[in-house]
Amino acid sequence: MFLSFLCLLACKDRPVASVDSDTAVPSDLSSQIVPLFNADTELEGDLVYTREDGAIVTRFADRGRDRHAREDQFQSYDHYLPLYWEYRTARVQIVDTVPAGGETIEISMVSEWQLSVPEFRAWYLGTGTVATYGGNYANSVVTDGPGTYDTEHQRSSDSGTQYRYTLTIDHAITIDGAVVDLAAGQFMELELSQFLQGVPSGRANYYGTAILYEVGVGGLVPWYADLSQRENSEKLDESAWLGGRTTLPYQYSDEPDNPYMQMATNLAPWNGQPFVLGRRVHHSSMVDGTHDESAENPVFAEVVGLAGPLYINESCDACHTRNGRASIVGEGQSLDKWVVKVGTEDGSPDPEIGRVLQSAGAQSEGVVYVDQWLGTDDGMRRPIYGFEGAQPTNFSPRLSPALIGLGLLEALAESTILEWADPEDEDGDGISGRAQVVTDPETGDWRLGRFGWKAGASSLRHQIASALNTDMGVMTSVMPSPDCGVEQQDCGNEDGAELAEQSFEDLVRYIALLGVGAQRDIDDVEVQAGQALFDELGCQSCHRATMTTSAKHPFSELRSQTIHPYSDLLLHDMGPEMADNLGEGEASGSEWRTTPLWGIGLSACVTGGLEGASQSEVCVPSASYLHDGRARTLDEAIRWHGGEGDASRSAYLDLEEAERAALVRFLESL
Repeated sequence: MFLSFLCLLACKDRPVASVDSDTAVPSDLSSQIVPLFNADTELEGDLVYTREDGAIVTRFADRGRDRHAREDQFQSYDHYLPLYWEYRTARVQIVDTVPAGGETIEISMVSEWQLSVPEFRAWYLGTGTVATYGGNYANSVVTDGPGTYDTEHQRSSDSGTQYRYTLTIDHAITIDGAVVDLAAGQFMELELSQFLQGVPSGRANYYGTAILYEVGVGGLVPWYADLSQRENSEKLDESAWLGGRTTLPYQYSDEPDNPYMQMATNLAPWNGQPFVLGRRVHHSSMVDGTHDESAENPVFAEVVGLAGPLYINESCDACHTRNGRASIVGEGQSLDKWVVKVGTEDGSPDPEIGRVLQSAGAQSEGVVYVDQWLGTDDGMRRPIYGFEGAQPTNFSPRLSPALIGLGLLEALAESTILEWADPEDEDGDGISGRAQVVTDPETGDWRLGRFGWKAGASSLRHQIASALNTDMGVMTSVMPSPDCGVEQQDCGNEDGAELAEQSFEDLVRYIALLGVGAQRDIDDVEVQAGQALFDELGCQSCHRATMTTSAKHPFSELRSQTIHPYSDLLLHDMGPEMADNLGEGEASGSEWRTTPLWGIGLSACVTGGLEGASQSEVCVPSASYLHDGRARTLDEAIRWHGGEGDASRSAYLDLEEAERAALVRFLESL
């Protein structure tokens, strides 16, 4: 349930906490909003730290891959193989003694199953093939196992299927093949392949992720391939790290549909298995338990029959295909990948439907479809909707958004977001920016809204539980009651949570820890010119380029990261052209949360997917911008900006054609 701001001011007897901040925030909000995380939040361990002896320790997770990173002819690096959640992740630890005056790097890997060949490959060469490394240290590896190993890779039990593999490297190998001493500032590319021995099911041979480690400094870095050095990996300039250290390296495997599905580059070793287990939940039907990627993946019995009796679609991936945006639909087609919010004139739930119109299941509340794409005088279009069954007066259709970067947005301190709020436009720049305030469904606290088209959810647990509840009819511990109108009967389970708490937690971690793609073409003069125009036109007044996440988020991957989401997470009035007739909490029908722009240049291929013969597939782009997909191009998306965006739109339209192309080119690089 969402609170109006009037109630917020009136309910003075409710216990509140101040915003945890070093920066002053508007007084009307600072005494009301309870932060998600504070000094008492339990933090997971650091991923990079210095030991007492001066050595730097770096820890991360890895997963099995089909081929090598740069092999574009196979198109088989970024996708997920069958049974990816069974025995096919690894925990890696690097102990670098160089900062302490030492001469070695100690590497340890814990696998979930025994390896037939513990292949540790390092120091990229690229001679002959792009899979050639200067060192293959399999013969030097020391094996221990089976058993169970803790986060420090120490044996904690003699039972279990895990194995530990250790190796000491005392040299570097240059791109020319010369063996030299280890030294700070070198970059060591690693590929820790997993060749499983006698695994109970599925294929046995897997390659690993191409990882770039910074010697003497610690930590993994996003990389690009230097074509002048046989595609040698080089550290990507930090200005392109849109997601901080979660940022992914550039993709060279020619899989343009897969960039939203990757593990964060700095994924913690203890989150490798939860990540892939959560991914299984994401891709499993809540009707029959089938996995939507491969017939080799077994039915997930735990989720069979959880959907409904009222729902919109049967799996997370059915709407967020490959974690991307939903596609636009043709005239007469139903919105089965969208959410249609409904309500009364005062914003209360529809008495016969609830908050969301659920179109599938045994007791469908009705079907929403695009009756017409109505053209405009300037060649654009907007959707006109039709209904079968229920005929709500107030409604708001919204397509499913992309999922990348959500954990980083959750990790922003409330003060960081609120410092840009200007609800009365006191600086007179025509941009207000208002905070959404919502009720935490677990604690009842007032929180800052962050997620959804109108910032109606305060946390990832809140957002994901809400989607499970209304989109699939699946109850969780966060939202244990179905979405029902006061006049509805038998609209869902009344017995509480259905999805197991561990599976729900795995799903939250999966969504939170997806990697964000790096900005591309950063040296392109047109991209640079477009970025300058983005600032000059005032686009950054809402699409805020740079923020730093809090040090208090429990997930170490997300803490203290400098990120470039191009959003302020605030509500802005976009004018009547973009308005619907249903408010939500603080947001009127014309107010929308600023959409993050990271990854937007990749979204059309993620949504559209590929077609063609195996290993010769090409992107079939499907662009769907804005909350209802009306914009078919980025140019159209800009042209629809009214209200607070009108001045920037007018300035854009006044540009020369080449300048407008440069601005779009910059957006495509994100």
